[in-house]
Amino acid sequence: MQKSSGILGNSLRSVSIPSSLFSKFKDASYVIAINMKKLEKYTSMRDPGKTPEPFTSKDIDPEKLVYVVQKHSATALHYDFRLEMGGVMPSWAIPKGPSLDNSVKRLAMQTEDHPLDYRHFEGVIPAGEYGAGPVIIWDEGWYLPETEISPGIRKEIRDKKEGEKAMLAGLEKGEIKFFLYGKKLKGSFTLVKTKGFPPGKAGKNAWLLIKHKDHFVVEGYDAAEFKESALSGKTLEEIKEKG
Repeated sequence: MQKSSGILGNSLRSVSIPSSLFSKFKDASYVIAINMKKLEKYTSMRDPGKTPEPFTSKDIDPEKLVYVVQKHSATALHYDFRLEMGGVMPSWAIPKGPSLDNSVKRLAMQTEDHPLDYRHFEGVIPAGEYGAGPVIIWDEGWYLPETEISPGIRKEIRDKKEGEKAMLAGLEKGEIKFFLYGKKLKGSFTLVKTKGFPPGKAGKNAWLLIKHKDHFVVEGYDAAEFKESALSGKTLEEIKEKG
């Protein structure tokens, strides 16, 4: 048992907290501290008083890992691909957008981790702020991490904790595999870190998003042909006019 004097200090007598519960408090505090560390770059680039973008990770699905693709018209039009893992959303900017065509490889530039609640953001980032411009939720859903059990044969990891462990290990290694259950995107994919491409500093953050061959493959699939938000049905232009 652990002793606590209560949140009101000495005005309350000490109470006993079961060790198991105390451990949960410590674990939760540890997770919060780790997440804050992961989001330092994100928060340093934004002012919550000037942008409507989320800064929290309150909406957590206890059983599923979630993902989102946000179409974003900033300095250049691109698609931000975000996967939940480790309490945040590691993110990649994909200039041409994801594809269901397994014959193409999409350049995906890794950016700063985003908070989990960012997956609900659809709106306009004000002029003068980082990433200024309209954003729509182009696709959203959940995913299952995959592990390759033999060449070309993959197995889904259905336990959330075990899946996150596999994804974090793969992120560190530079290769992750996953199966998307989205409104637009479905099927098995991989993100693979490139080696020396493109040349220079940019190459350090460059990955390739590749669709695995399965029955969700669509030859010639082009994200640009699907202009509406998966959430509101609005286009970037309509969001910009409203904002």
